[in-house]
Amino acid sequence: MTAKDPSPPSSSNTPPELPLAQLRTAPYGRIWQLSWPTILSNLTVPMLGAVDTAVMGHLPDPAYVGGAAIGSMIFSFLYWGFGFLRMGTTGFVAQANGRKNGTEIRAVLARALLTGLAAALILIIVQQPMCTGALKIVDGTAEVERLAQAYFDTRIWGAPAALANYAILGWMLGMQLARTALLIQIVINGLNAALDIWFVVQLGWGIEGVALATALSQYAGAILGLLFVTLRLSRIDGLWVRARIFDLREVNNMFRVSRDIFIRTLTMIFAWSLLTWSGARLGTNILAANAILMNFQAFLSHGLDGFAHATSALVGEAIGARNRNLLRGSIVAATLMASCVAVGYTLIYGLFGASLLGLLTDIPELLTLAGEFLPWMVLSPVLSVWSYQLDGIFIGATRAAEMRNAMLTSVALYTAAIFTLPDFMGNHGLWASLMLFMLLRAITLGIFYPRIERIVER
Repeated sequence: MTAKDPSPPSSSNTPPELPLAQLRTAPYGRIWQLSWPTILSNLTVPMLGAVDTAVMGHLPDPAYVGGAAIGSMIFSFLYWGFGFLRMGTTGFVAQANGRKNGTEIRAVLARALLTGLAAALILIIVQQPMCTGALKIVDGTAEVERLAQAYFDTRIWGAPAALANYAILGWMLGMQLARTALLIQIVINGLNAALDIWFVVQLGWGIEGVALATALSQYAGAILGLLFVTLRLSRIDGLWVRARIFDLREVNNMFRVSRDIFIRTLTMIFAWSLLTWSGARLGTNILAANAILMNFQAFLSHGLDGFAHATSALVGEAIGARNRNLLRGSIVAATLMASCVAVGYTLIYGLFGASLLGLLTDIPELLTLAGEFLPWMVLSPVLSVWSYQLDGIFIGATRAAEMRNAMLTSVALYTAAIFTLPDFMGNHGLWASLMLFMLLRAITLGIFYPRIERIVER
């Protein structure tokens, strides 16, 4: 698997063009079947973030919300950068599964788990200078930084499990075990939420309790995931072969495929974190209010990602078959469905946004501030949906270099905006910059889109 154009399939494996009448109806059902487990799985993540925020938001000092926000931001940098463990594993194991090569199915999993474990050990070894440097960059108040340090010192010990879960999730998606992956995510985030409430509300452990809840739930998820993997492998022929696991050509292949995705992911995390950093410079209350509102964006992004994953699967199939009608039909169907969901988000945020804020905090000044900037979240779904869909298209087409270049360009312009607009608009300038970023992602990817159509036979 490479980031280059996929090789043309042999004529014996190329499906015929779908009749137009069938094309108009068939993609919608397939998109929904591929989307709903991922949507539900994804939505458990921001639900957990909302619980974290709500638990911190009901403590007496807004600094708790700010400390948790900065601590979470640091781990976003640390973990999201290793998203290639999921994406790369999914592609390689899907190919091995298609070849019915049980030995390679095991080798792909072993490589990903070993890579994640090695990375986690490095993160633990360098944890103190890494956290100190991150807090200097953020430049929050002394109390916010103290709480963020406490959060980091506890949660970092969950790194081996967190990265193992990336590899396990990627393996399950490649093996088409989406429902099993959904179950594991529900267990992880449900347990995390329950432990949040127990540790913080019942035991009074404060921000350390939130971090410990996350670390323990990650270990529980990794153990459960490995159990499911073992059960699945017991029904698949093949062996654990050390020489195959450590095959240098295959190891290099894995990292080469993931290189551009890795760069793109780090760049995107920087963009999101820049909003938190800029909010911290405007004061603790602004930082906390923005952290509360980011839960709205998180629910949106994780919901729309389900359609993006479905889009990538169908686009990859269409490109492999060199079927232009299927490519266009799948893109149109998925985009229409995602657009309807985006409008639904806008309606919900517009009608019930104030009530949702009340669930996240009962601190009057935070409610007032978050309510002032809530209109940006009402606008966000209809501006953001296009970038998520285009991400799915380009992932399915394995055009990682274009995704990297588009993200680098978008972030450069976004950075210029976020250092300029707040001087005139205050915190509204930060949110305007974020909306501009979402549009720039769509525009820059849209410019590259004709390249995808050119790799499909006419």
